[in-house]
Amino acid sequence: MKTDIQIFLVDDDADDQEIFTLALQQLNPSIKCVFADDGIYALEKLKSNNNFLPSVIFMDINMPRMNGVECLVEIKKLPGLSYIPLYMYSTSAELFIVEECLRYGAAGFLKKEINIEDLQKHLRQIIAQF
Repeated sequence: MKTDIQIFLVDDDADDQEIFTLALQQLNPSIKCVFADDGIYALEKLKSNNNFLPSVIFMDINMPRMNGVECLVEIKKLPGLSYIPLYMYSTSAELFIVEECLRYGAAGFLKKEINIEDLQKHLRQIIAQF
């Protein structure tokens, strides 16, 4: 597994951030994970720092100020960032939501798992692409 992977997790829930980080660190301790608590902060971080180019973005759907679908649409408009794979990461996995996210350019949809081993299995498959 490649070791210079930087992941950007956009999620307003501190517990979900902690579980996600734990799963990543157990997969590969050299993976760096950066957080944003909502879509507006995520866009600010991506636009303000030209050196911040994550390998992959994981985006929660239900967040304050700007939800994940709105942020996905805005990220895909940014020429220097639109190529970054963005996976929606949410407890809401209704078919119409998944289809909407894919239509707007999401690379895939990852349902939040209760079991850390299940989350790791899905993350391993995604990260293996990098």
